[in-house]
Amino acid sequence: MYVTVSNFLDTGDVMIIPVFEGFKKAPNNVTSNLSRGASIAVKSAFLSESFQGKIGESLSVWTKNCQVILLGLGGKKDLTLKKSRDNGAKIFASLSKNHGTKIVIRYTAGWNVKKMTAFAEGMILRDYSFDKYQKKEDDKKGPWSLTCQTIERYQDELALAVNRAQAIATGVHLARDLGNEPANKLYPEEFGRRALEWSKDKQNVEVEVWNNDRLKEEGMFGLIEVGKGSIHKPCMVFFRLNPGADKDLEVPCIVGKGITFDSGGISIKGSAGMDEMKLDMHGSATVFGLFQALHASGYDGRINGITCMAENMPSAEAYRPGDVIDTYSGKTIEVLNTDAEGRNVLADGLWKASELNPSYIIDLATLTGSIVIALGHEATGLFSNNKLLSQKIQDAGDEVDEISWPMPLLPAFEKQMTSSKIADVRNQGKGRWGGASQAAGFLKQFVQEREDKEGKKSQIPWAHLDIAGTAGIWGGETNVTVGHGATGVQVRALHHLITQK
Repeated sequence: MYVTVSNFLDTGDVMIIPVFEGFKKAPNNVTSNLSRGASIAVKSAFLSESFQGKIGESLSVWTKNCQVILLGLGGKKDLTLKKSRDNGAKIFASLSKNHGTKIVIRYTAGWNVKKMTAFAEGMILRDYSFDKYQKKEDDKKGPWSLTCQTIERYQDELALAVNRAQAIATGVHLARDLGNEPANKLYPEEFGRRALEWSKDKQNVEVEVWNNDRLKEEGMFGLIEVGKGSIHKPCMVFFRLNPGADKDLEVPCIVGKGITFDSGGISIKGSAGMDEMKLDMHGSATVFGLFQALHASGYDGRINGITCMAENMPSAEAYRPGDVIDTYSGKTIEVLNTDAEGRNVLADGLWKASELNPSYIIDLATLTGSIVIALGHEATGLFSNNKLLSQKIQDAGDEVDEISWPMPLLPAFEKQMTSSKIADVRNQGKGRWGGASQAAGFLKQFVQEREDKEGKKSQIPWAHLDIAGTAGIWGGETNVTVGHGATGVQVRALHHLITQK
C-alpha cells in the first residue's frame, strides 16, 4: 500500500469519512472537490436518520466518480487508539477493488495525529494476504493506495507518523509471511538462506548462520538433538543491526524459537490440527520481522537477535524420551517428552544471548498450550525475572494493542524443573498444572548471571513471551488487523519498546 498525506484535494475511488456521534450537519471540508450533485448527496446523508455516527454504523453514498463511506466512531471522548486502529482495519476489510484502488480518508474535526495514525495503521496492517501458492487471474487493478487528508497544521506530523507505521508494518507482514509458509517450503536451512538474502543490500545489517557442523563444534546439542530426526538439519541464525554502533554499551538481544514444523517427535502429536504446527517457528518469524521493522524505520541503535531453527520429526535418528542432552551451557537436560522441544532449543539460544553483553534478553516462543488455556487468544503470556523490564514490555504492548499479561514465575515451578534424578534439569514438570509457568522455570535456568561493579552477582534481566495463543490461526480471530493465519504478533510492541528512549 502506497500512503501519502495531503490537504482536502483528491476524492479518490473510495472516500472514507470517519465521524463522531452528535454532529448536526456535515463537518467542514467533507465535500471539498466533490461535484455539486455529489456534495448535495453527502450532505443529505449526514442529515439522514439512518446514520447517527454510532460506533459500527456505516452509510455508503454512490456518486459518479467515487464511493463515499460515512463511518461512525461513536463518542469523540470514547475513541481510543485501539478503537481507531480496529475501525480502520474493519472498514478496509469491507472494501473491494471492483470500486477502484485509490482510498482517501478525510479526517475532519475532533482528531489528533495519534488517532489519525492509528486509523490508517489499521488499514495498512490489514492490507495483507498470503496467496502465493494459489493460481488465479493476474491482478490488473494493482495495489491499494491510501491518502490521508487533514488540515495543514497536522500534515507534516501525520506524514512522519504514517510513514513510520508503514515501515513497521513491513516487519509485521514479513513475520506473517514466514509464519504462513508451509514447512516443505520453509525449513531451517531455508530460513537461514532468506535471512542472508535479506541482509545482502543492507550496509548496517549483518546475518550469520551456524550450520549443523558449527553447532556441533560449539556443543549446542539442545538444538541439535531436537532437529536430528529430520532430513532438514538445524541451524542458528544471528541478526545484528548497526553492529558498529554503541560498541561499549549493553544492548538488547531478542531470541526466537524456530521449530519450522513440530510433529512432537517420538512423543507424536494427534493428527487433528497438526497442520498448524508450521507456525511453531513464529518466535523466530517475529525476530526476523522485528529486524526488518527496525531497519525500515531507520533505527540507528545496535541490537542483536538469535533464532534457533529446527524441525522436530520422528525417525530412527530422532531423540527419545529418557535421553539426556548436553547443552551449550554445560548443563544437562533429561528428556521426558520430545514434544517439549522448544525449551530445549532455547536453552542454547538463551545461554549464547547471555554472552553478547545484553542490556536485557527477551525470548519469544509458541511454547505451551497451557498459556492458551490461561489467556485464550487475547494476550501473550509474560514471564520475567525483572519487574522493571516486565513493566516496560507491558507498557509497550498496551500502547500498540499487543497485550502481554504478567504470569507467575514462582520458585516452586523452577524446583519442579530442576528435580531430575539423572540430569541438571528436566524438560517437563511433574504434572499438567501450571505448564506455561513450568516451561518458563526451565528457561530461567539458561539465563546467565553476571557481576556488577561492586562484584554482586545477579541474573541478566530476561523476559519470556509465550505467544502460543496470539501468533496465529486462532489468534487472528480476535485480531481484526489480520484476515487469516500468522499475526506477526509482538513485532510492533518490541519495536516500540526498543525505539522509545
